[in-house]
Amino acid sequence: MDFLEVIEKRHSVRRYSDRPVEREILDAIIRVAETAPSSRNSHSSAFMIVEDRDTLDALSQMRDSGAALLSGAPAAIVVLGDETKTDLWVDNCAISATFIQLAVTAMDLVSCWVHCHSRPRVKAVPDGEMAEDYVRELLGIKDGYRPYCVIAIGYPQEEDSTEK
Repeated sequence: MDFLEVIEKRHSVRRYSDRPVEREILDAIIRVAETAPSSRNSHSSAFMIVEDRDTLDALSQMRDSGAALLSGAPAAIVVLGDETKTDLWVDNCAISATFIQLAVTAMDLVSCWVHCHSRPRVKAVPDGEMAEDYVRELLGIKDGYRPYCVIAIGYPQEEDSTEK
């Protein structure tokens, strides 16, 4: 698939088949993300692969809106920013997350981005607990790193041949 086909094909998918994503593929996606441009070549983005079902289920609780799809994904990549390297870590994370989603598409997988940076856990309580803090505590993320988003990854569900 050439680059323009990848761009055209990429879209958010919130339902996945039960088929696990091979670790070699997840590692290859991370290698692609590590090539993303960053401000002043700071390479401030870092990544965590999550495949554990209980952890994915817990991540699906990070927000009351938009995160439930993580419980059905076979894998996810958490995109983190090292705020000690640059004040532009948010921008760098967004670029890295985009590279991840394009790599996923090029490998005939599907994905959906779930934002956690600066997002409340409960939409109706914008000044309450933040999703970012929930993710940081759940995953034991060390100081200096900030969770930016979680990208659910999987194989697409097989289309039911009886549906048109």
